Amino acid sequence: MITLLDKLSLYNTFGVDNFNSIEEAVNTMAPSMVEYYLSDLSQYSEDIYLNKRDVENSLNIGDYSLYIDYNKNIYLELDSNQISTYETASFW
Repeated sequence: MITLLDKLSLYNTFGVDNFNSIEEAVNTMAPSMVEYYLSDLSQYSEDIYLNKRDVENSLNIGDYSLYIDYNKNIYLELDSNQISTYETASFW
């Protein structure tokens, strides 16, 4: 699952000014808080297609990956193995 994030919300959440500063900010936080913030940011976003050839830089944080493309759009990807772990299977 890949979602397009609001860049300003992401930067404000982690108290940074650019994508390259996120990793440093994340390293000073508790992992559970980082995952909570990333989950919260993606909660109201829609799934989107990302051509990974357009990715300029990426950052892996636990089960999450952040990507920035050449147009400076930021995407969040949740590891597909974790998605199935959190969902309850249907009986039908």
